[in-house]
Amino acid sequence: MSTINKVPASAGAEWLLAGFALLRKAPLALGLLPIVWGLASTLLVVLVAMTGVTALFYLAQFALVLAGPLFFAAMVWAVREVDAGRPVHPRDLLRPVRDGHARALIATLLPQVVASLALGLLLLLLLGMDEINHLLDVFAKLQAIAAAGGQADPALFDSLPAGRLLLWMLLVVITFVAIKWMTFIAAPQILFSGADAFSAMRTSLRACLHNWSAMLVFYLLAGMTIFAVSFASLIFAAVLQVIAGPTVAVTVWQLGLLALLTPVLAGAMLTAWRQMLRPAGEPTQPGASAGPATTAQIEA
Repeated sequence: MSTINKVPASAGAEWLLAGFALLRKAPLALGLLPIVWGLASTLLVVLVAMTGVTALFYLAQFALVLAGPLFFAAMVWAVREVDAGRPVHPRDLLRPVRDGHARALIATLLPQVVASLALGLLLLLLLGMDEINHLLDVFAKLQAIAAAGGQADPALFDSLPAGRLLLWMLLVVITFVAIKWMTFIAAPQILFSGADAFSAMRTSLRACLHNWSAMLVFYLLAGMTIFAVSFASLIFAAVLQVIAGPTVAVTVWQLGLLALLTPVLAGAMLTAWRQMLRPAGEPTQPGASAGPATTAQIEA
């Protein structure tokens, strides 16, 4: 059983700032891990694509999807090590596997799979196959008109089931938020508290619901930060493209974003877990000593 702490809305900003603070403590060590991951993933896809076997290509993509939670969990573990003053190395990307948490972390993908199937079935029930085919035809016409530089005829939209589409899109948004909250602090709960996947996701969802205002502030600020960093890095990539060509520019741009944003988000997640669940012996801020909880608490 976990004790869920009630934190103020401003805690969402503290999480993001804590992520940047942890990155500043070891920028090279933490930035190297996403770069190694990105290069290894790219190399795998390129080598498989060179074989020309379509089944192998899709298998590699599937393997990378399964490995995604393992990679981010490794980043959460790495920022905790940096916060404790211990070194991290590229081999630590395998830490969740070595510690026996791989199955639980991969299981956190199940809500996404189930939600995707359920939403697809719901769309079919709401619209029917004929309406879906008509919707695809309308989208194809809109793309052709946009490519030709023309303007869409408003009559195209009159035939669409707008009400049912809006209802389905609303359900998609609600489902997306629920899944994000189910996995927001599930990884540190699995890594450091030994929780199984489903109890970790249940606790994560309850903690996020209990602290919805802090979550709103965090996502708002994180979205603005990601947009600002991406826009600024695009300017650098445009200059690099002139010097080294588009392939090098795109590769450096993608790896640079990974190296900067992944440690920050992992550090924010670690800090959020500490503040909302406050396990014994865990500080609430990077570099802080653990102390008695001062926030309101509920039992999960």
